[in-house]
Amino acid sequence: MHGGDLIASVLARQGVEFLFTLCGGHISPILTGAKAQGIRVIDVRHEATAVFAADAVARLTGVPGVAAVTAGPGVTNTITAIKNAQLAQSPVVLLGGATATILRGRGALQDIDQMALFAPHVKLCESVGRVKDLVPTLERAFEAALSGVPGPVFVECPVDLLYDEATVREMIGAKAASEAKSLPDMALQLYLRAHLARVFAGAGKAVARARVVPELPTAFPHAIARAAKLLQGAERPVIVVGSQATVRGPQETARLRDALERIGAPVYLSGMARGLLGARHPLLYRHKRTAALREADVVVLAGVPNDFRLNYGLHIGRKAKIVALNRSESDARKNRRPTQAIIADPCESLLSLARELDAGRDVLAPWKDRLRTRDREREQEIEQQATATAELVPPLRLFATMDRVLADDSVLVADGGDFVATASYTTAPRGPLSWLDPGVFGTLGVGAGFAIGAKLVRPDAEVWLLWGDGSAGYGLAEFDTFVRHGLGIIAVVGNDASWAQIARDQVTLLGDDIGTVLRRTAYEKVAEGFGGAGLELRDAAAIDDTLARAKALAGAHTPVLVNVHLASSDFRKGSISM
Repeated sequence: MHGGDLIASVLARQGVEFLFTLCGGHISPILTGAKAQGIRVIDVRHEATAVFAADAVARLTGVPGVAAVTAGPGVTNTITAIKNAQLAQSPVVLLGGATATILRGRGALQDIDQMALFAPHVKLCESVGRVKDLVPTLERAFEAALSGVPGPVFVECPVDLLYDEATVREMIGAKAASEAKSLPDMALQLYLRAHLARVFAGAGKAVARARVVPELPTAFPHAIARAAKLLQGAERPVIVVGSQATVRGPQETARLRDALERIGAPVYLSGMARGLLGARHPLLYRHKRTAALREADVVVLAGVPNDFRLNYGLHIGRKAKIVALNRSESDARKNRRPTQAIIADPCESLLSLARELDAGRDVLAPWKDRLRTRDREREQEIEQQATATAELVPPLRLFATMDRVLADDSVLVADGGDFVATASYTTAPRGPLSWLDPGVFGTLGVGAGFAIGAKLVRPDAEVWLLWGDGSAGYGLAEFDTFVRHGLGIIAVVGNDASWAQIARDQVTLLGDDIGTVLRRTAYEKVAEGFGGAGLELRDAAAIDDTLARAKALAGAHTPVLVNVHLASSDFRKGSISM
């Protein structure tokens, strides 16, 4: 068993089903070892895609997603994706190849200080120096990724730790003592043999342990009691649930839903929590969240910081009592001091709160009616706008139709600016963990990797990849990956020949569209070139038929790209995030 096999044995024990990679000579034994363990190896066209796919798997399963990339440029290409996982609090394990330990600092190919590069962006950053340390280091990495505030980890695996000793001996030119012909050669061989002895000492004793189950951060009972008292006395409570509340995966979403139903307060969902209550739950409100927060007397932020998405806390009325449920103390106190902070897992905290409250409270009915009226009025406004006609396809009409035809098991992947922001406002995810967006980092280019991860985790589900035409440029080559691995993904490109979200404000404020203009490229032809199917949509009257054809193709395991030529729209006018 070589080092790559040892790593694969840990992955298997930790419940890893997929290993995402772009191959490289430094990591080949990890890939073959994973395959031998029954782990499906998915090779992609860019290292960032590998990490984005691992990120998606982590978010959808609660099990850390794993990517392996080669040394030097392989690992540097992942930095943005790793930073995205860090800010999204997603448990990702990145295995990085590295030059042989004996060649480090001697001018070897792709030998850089990878630890300095990753240390600021991950929870654990370790370089392994001996074969016997591969297993315990990787197990510590899994535990670190899942514990406390989840996040990515980086384990550097030098290439001489991954092959068997005989191969490495030949690789570095180690000879038997009798073969050394000169004093310098004898000294060199002595040094090499000593180095090998250290690298391989105890290698045969390393054995992977059972799956890591980190201890959950739990709340102090008196903190839960105080928060419950605030909620019990509230007349206009609002709960905002964010991604951190769902980080433990699908096995906890039913309990989370039960807790919210028992508490009975109006709920707004964001990030990965979208879809938690289904599309039409009586406690779910989708529109006019800012107005609700300004009028609320108690606001519960479950895994949601007061960052730019809540206008740094200014969306919440000054007199409101804030209950912050968060694994991160800094996030719980960001920009607004909460009335009650509970530094613990938000899902468990909501469950504890639900147990403290009296069931069957009906004093909230007038408040709920007011919010529901606003919700319906906004829905009607959007429905009215969606009937507008234009020479090309109005975005609202596209999404109104898409929302109508989405399957109950569909997963929506959002990657873009104006186009996907419109989608997030007008489409309703059908169930828990059925919406994937980059999160607070706002990274363009997550889409292809997220879609790959989602389709692998849920092979029978419809996976819709919503791409702005700008963001599509980051991942179109992954249609090759979709085709090679038989992933029937539906990619919908909103083609307005523009970086529209930037252009809208840039032109208004500065009177110049420089740098924001694209072409109405035939993206469907690109998909066809990689072996997928391509559909072009220019007429709103053909939306139903085109989406039906896309669903049929994807159902037959053919990835398909729908290139939608959009009409101009001012639906997002005035919206800007900084």
